[in-house]
Amino acid sequence: MGARGQMSPRSAPSRVLRSFCSGQPRHSVAPAVAPKPPISRALPFEAIPRSSPNAWVNLYQFWRTNSFPNFHHIMQKNFQNLGPIYRETLGTYDSVHLLLPRDAAVLFQSEGIFPRRMGINSWIAHRTLRNHKCGVFLLNGEDWRSDRLILNKEVISPVGTRKFLPFLNTVAEDFAESIHRLIRKNARRSLTVDLHRDLFRFTLEADKCIQNIYQEFCLGQPRKYSGIMAELLLQEEMPLDSIKANMTELTAGSVDTTAMPLLFTLFELARNPQVQTALREEVKAAAVSSRELSKVMNDMPLLKGAIKETLRLYPVGITVQRYPMRDVVLQNYCVPAGTLCQVGLYAMGRSPEVFRDPERYDPSRWTGKEDSSFKALAFGFGSRQCIGRRLAEAEMTLFLMHILRNFKIDTVSKADLKTVYGFILMPEKPPLLTFRPID
Repeated sequence: MGARGQMSPRSAPSRVLRSFCSGQPRHSVAPAVAPKPPISRALPFEAIPRSSPNAWVNLYQFWRTNSFPNFHHIMQKNFQNLGPIYRETLGTYDSVHLLLPRDAAVLFQSEGIFPRRMGINSWIAHRTLRNHKCGVFLLNGEDWRSDRLILNKEVISPVGTRKFLPFLNTVAEDFAESIHRLIRKNARRSLTVDLHRDLFRFTLEADKCIQNIYQEFCLGQPRKYSGIMAELLLQEEMPLDSIKANMTELTAGSVDTTAMPLLFTLFELARNPQVQTALREEVKAAAVSSRELSKVMNDMPLLKGAIKETLRLYPVGITVQRYPMRDVVLQNYCVPAGTLCQVGLYAMGRSPEVFRDPERYDPSRWTGKEDSSFKALAFGFGSRQCIGRRLAEAEMTLFLMHILRNFKIDTVSKADLKTVYGFILMPEKPPLLTFRPID
């Protein structure tokens, strides 16, 4: 309550929401303006459509049919059959699944100052068993916030990312040169290859830079920017075991999660030559206008759009999750605080309700004036978005810039890739890509 017994502005909406969710009548208040049409009451949580009436039978069916690798396709089908919200129960697992950006917006607005997402219990148990600290990927509450605020300055801030660009650019240049060397050994002057393992090594290389600088730091070599870990050590704001935990999680969480989008992007460029040509022209123009890496990257909006377009069609994680800190109304259903809610990124990205011509690979859809609010959620949203987001975007942008500048890309088969979900989304069988040098 506010001063002199008046209701504070903040308490009014929550009281209205509680009355919706509980079904209890509200006290009538004389309207100051002309009355609006009555608002329909929110339906109870139990009324949300369910994918299966029995949680344990549903779990058995998933196990019997080996459905977990196809969970993204099952979610897509459930949204088509049940609508933009449904409830999935598998054994003790109970989750509300959401399709539309406007519901994602409501969900993120209710996340509070300590946002929570699904934990990886096996990883947490492993760290606890060995008496190792957890990093921001696994932590929650005050411990998460404390580490996150320190890491933000070096990992996700624009200033911190700019300092790391030379590392990423050097590795991208080396990768392009390694392809050139292989092509020079081939009489056909081309290279056809499954690039999955090479991309894995590429994304790992920047992380090796992070791990190796500790030795340089201990040897007292001349002070220069040596990477994220060195900066954290110099700041002395975080205990060494917390630095180790967070650097371990950064490395583990940034290899395949970057390699897979690069592989999907190369495949889409290979089967969409007009898009590839447009991107190459943009890369050439940006390189002429400036030599400073951050400015070059800002001059390539279509390339940034290509990365967003890849993540729309092939999100690394097929959902983004939150536990609302208060009761919320989603699609006119009351969802209690603390309920696991998941936005279906794979299904949203391919939904005609959200995107025009959703199956078409079109980076330009991200460069116009079309409303894209809460449609690009592959890195999450808000204070708990992926902490490596800017580094991953920079790494992918620089890699693609050097590849497009040096090679034409083709693919043996232009048929749609079959995908499977195994903690991240990946191709069932990696595509064969052909690289030809640009003379």
